[in-house]
Amino acid sequence: MKTLITGATGFVGHHLAQKIPEAVVAGRSVEKLNKRFGKKREARQWDGSAMPDATLLEGIDTVYHLAGESIFHGRWNKAKKERIRASRVDNTRNLVEMISKAADRPKTLICSSAVGYYGSRGDEKLTEQATPGSDFLARVCMDWEKEALKAEEYGVRVVLIRTGVVLGADGGALAQMLQPFKMGVGGRLGSGRQFMSWIHIDDLIAIMLYAKENTSLHGAINAVAPNPLSNSDFTRALASVLHRPAILPAPGFALKLLLGEFANVLLGSQRALPEVLQRAGYTYNYPEIKTALKNLLQ
Repeated sequence: MKTLITGATGFVGHHLAQKIPEAVVAGRSVEKLNKRFGKKREARQWDGSAMPDATLLEGIDTVYHLAGESIFHGRWNKAKKERIRASRVDNTRNLVEMISKAADRPKTLICSSAVGYYGSRGDEKLTEQATPGSDFLARVCMDWEKEALKAEEYGVRVVLIRTGVVLGADGGALAQMLQPFKMGVGGRLGSGRQFMSWIHIDDLIAIMLYAKENTSLHGAINAVAPNPLSNSDFTRALASVLHRPAILPAPGFALKLLLGEFANVLLGSQRALPEVLQRAGYTYNYPEIKTALKNLLQ
């Protein structure tokens, strides 16, 4: 049996596909997938719609559903927010509909989500049992997860991977943070007191593989390192590893003027803790921020 990855050309999806030799990668353009992966991975076309049959799922044992419009690129106008929501909620609904019609259904659906589910909660410790927030991203995450969990009605084990800030040397949030620091103009965002729940890309991929193999896991998992920290502490750690100053904070009002509603993502606070993973016995490769940053940047 094979493993299907939607969103395989994205930062996380590409890393995951490298670790699964039998992976089938899915996206809007088979040509783009073949260009990215060559002949090393089977490519199947899926544009997010509910196809009339379930050929996408033929021979598939596990589905990693990682597809979704980037929240980072482009100002959050009405059209952008509609794309963010549709690419997560509607596409997941369509995927589950295909699962319901499949003659041989996958055993496991591992669906991406985010700690944005909790909204901005200050220094409150957030385990997987915490209630959802009420802002735009929290509502998207809540509805996204609700659609994924419907697959349980068809005998599919569902795992929801709530990621924090994913740190990697070749993409993700860290790549966008580096430039100002390298120029010596890095600094905290807003007050810097907001908590950042982060994860090294290697740990995130390992957690995703762990979720596939550990069949006792189901429902929400906070895929974050066990030591969240404030934006100020993260900024100091990054500056230290880069041997650069961190002296120019970006005021919250300036970020809101520049970025609009998206600034709330940067200024929001989620102190998420991986209670489920720790109880299950997962061992982190990079539990501390300085170790993670040194691995990625040195």
